[in-house]
Amino acid sequence: MKLSRFLLFSAVLATAACAPKQAAAPSALDTIFSRKSVRSYTGQDVTPAQVETLLRAAMAAPSGMNVQPWRFVVVRDQAVKDVLASGFNKMIAKAPVVFVICGETTLQRPDGPGGETTLSENHNWTADCAAATENLLLAAEAMGLGAVWTACYPYEDRMGPAREVLGLPDNISPYCVVPCGYPAGDDQPKDKWKPENIHYDRW
Repeated sequence: MKLSRFLLFSAVLATAACAPKQAAAPSALDTIFSRKSVRSYTGQDVTPAQVETLLRAAMAAPSGMNVQPWRFVVVRDQAVKDVLASGFNKMIAKAPVVFVICGETTLQRPDGPGGETTLSENHNWTADCAAATENLLLAAEAMGLGAVWTACYPYEDRMGPAREVLGLPDNISPYCVVPCGYPAGDDQPKDKWKPENIHYDRW
């Protein structure tokens, strides 16, 4: 009986040794250093589950006073993508999915004299949306997808058409547009390390 168990255990170990090794998931630093702007995509779709993962990553970003003013419009409709692409970024029209990161520019606060809600300008919305966008880009890189940050704010010739085609409320401004898909080329990250841009203690 002991010999049989030993032979069975040996067989299990041998099978495990011969099994193909699964690649380790990239570390956070690997993902940061390998992130690049991807502007061309294959025809492979990005699944709803992948979209949700990207949005969860975006919403995990830091936010001033935890206001979380970011709002997201996920675009798959070709006619909408064509409008967003017109005039400045043609790759938007060819991506299987496009994320429009928007921000709530005014905040409702219960700080009126009688406890009523008042509106105040949200000065942090662009910084918060930038953090959310970077999280989304890093998540795309980690998932084997490609994406690129295309500016919308503060260019009114881009913001206006985006507002109109997306039907955004007055207090929501489009911040940037991120086309996303599987990379069609072999894009490489840029080395942006410049020690001359660093100062210690004082300028």
